Amino acid sequence: MGIDGTSTIMRDGVKVGIISFPRQPRFYKMQTFDGIPYSKIATLHGSDVLATTILQSCIRYESRRKSCQFCAIGQSLAAGRTILRKTPEQLAEVARAAVLLDDVKHMVMTTGTPNATDRGAQILCESAFAVKSAVNLPIQGQCEPPDDDAWFQRMHDAGIDTLGMHLEAVTPEVRARIMPGKASVPVERYFSAFEAAVRVFGHGQVSTYILAGLGDTQEAILSTSEKLIALGVYPFVVPFVPISGTPLEDHPAPSSTYMRDLLAPLSDMLAAGGLHSSEIKAGCGKCGACSSLSTYERKSS
Repeated sequence: MGIDGTSTIMRDGVKVGIISFPRQPRFYKMQTFDGIPYSKIATLHGSDVLATTILQSCIRYESRRKSCQFCAIGQSLAAGRTILRKTPEQLAEVARAAVLLDDVKHMVMTTGTPNATDRGAQILCESAFAVKSAVNLPIQGQCEPPDDDAWFQRMHDAGIDTLGMHLEAVTPEVRARIMPGKASVPVERYFSAFEAAVRVFGHGQVSTYILAGLGDTQEAILSTSEKLIALGVYPFVVPFVPISGTPLEDHPAPSSTYMRDLLAPLSDMLAAGGLHSSEIKAGCGKCGACSSLSTYERKSS
């Protein structure tokens, strides 16, 4: 790394490009009045995104028969890098500091699933309301589809600008194998929830993560994405990345060829459907750091 903080990428002795890494954010040096470091409450993702997992546990995580096989929600908690429950007051305090000190532009609030009814919508409402009362920061909320569509309006009214409800995998067989607990909420419920959520949040402001490489075929992912786009839902397709300590730690990531053959036609579908990551108000799709999909979008435009 050079003295200016940049690094040069080389391939076979030829310079491919120059990259730089975000500096450690200033708000990481701060702590709450009761001594909790801000970095245990929310962290910087990418260069300008504040991210938090409000509840660092899940009703399914402790059971290997029910847990998502790729999930590591408990690892950072066990390692002492975060706290179990971030209060609305803590999140508001950290969000305000991150905006003032580090020019954060939007925020992602996700959560482990606390119950089988609202599935996290309630704590998202409480947290978003507190943050928006402290600072004008666009927020994406992420949860499983709640049991009552009325939660979508409640979340929007509380200050959530965009919503992510993540399919992860698209075919029932893969879902049952990879995420047996979460698969109890069927794909059909996701689609009815997507339709209801788009009516509240707007076209292109509802999204879903799809992890490529878990067993779904390219055809299945593209077919599902086509249906999502028709509803106004942004399918954020990302390559699966194995995490050490999870049941899928030895599962291979998809090849670059696989992802190229998937993302190139998907970007054309997004363009035809009038969906653009740059127009998402907040969240993972807007950030785009976990996938090269936005690069393919720019090539299609």
